[in-house]
Amino acid sequence: MSDPVLERARPEDWYRVEPKADDITLISEPFIHEFYRCNMWHVRGRDRDMLVDSGMGVVSLRQWVPLVTEKALTAVASHTHFDHIGCHHEFEDRAVHADEADILAAPGNSETLADLCVTDGIFDRLPPEPYTSESYVLTAAPATRLLADGDIVDLGDRHFEVIHTPGHSPGGIALWEAATGTLISGDIVYDGPLIEDIYHSDAADYFRSMVRLRDLPVRVVHGGHFPSYDRERHLAIMDDWIAKHTEG
Repeated sequence: MSDPVLERARPEDWYRVEPKADDITLISEPFIHEFYRCNMWHVRGRDRDMLVDSGMGVVSLRQWVPLVTEKALTAVASHTHFDHIGCHHEFEDRAVHADEADILAAPGNSETLADLCVTDGIFDRLPPEPYTSESYVLTAAPATRLLADGDIVDLGDRHFEVIHTPGHSPGGIALWEAATGTLISGDIVYDGPLIEDIYHSDAADYFRSMVRLRDLPVRVVHGGHFPSYDRERHLAIMDDWIAKHTEG
């Protein structure tokens, strides 16, 4: 028995835009199953805005989400898996950790996990034509800025510190705004099943990154997937994970 043919979404319906506190907006792709659905975080600043991650790239962000064109914008990659860098090429100012700059510049389907993950099965509705999962490829988006641990992404009135968080991937980063207690964590930690065993994951690095993030005085965590959460939930996730990885 063949699988049912999925309907296609209209491009104007592809993205969902949800304002959060602190002039932060969640942009997501609701027709992608939650496990694969990247959270894109738009942060308003006085002098420029920041976009952390850019989705699968199957529908233009700049064309269909006017929010990302209102001001000069820095597009930051929390890491370079397919679901996080698809529209980075649409922005002139692109930042990534130096350890994954080569992937952003030449994002092959193997290096970005697209070969492993991209099938029609990750969608509730397919992207608009002419998309096909068999022909999915990412567009190169060479970085204009290489990030390192301790760097600052400066939006004028807001300052986000880069925290290098290898483990899920070698160049993974989180972004920390001490003034508001906001952590944009990428895929190193979120409130869902964490991925620790893909081809360039490293268990020792993962443990060190989690220990480092555990004691940040966070008020809110905006992860790369699944819903945001508060400090109490942050400590529960961290303490449970660290305990499980120190047993024995």
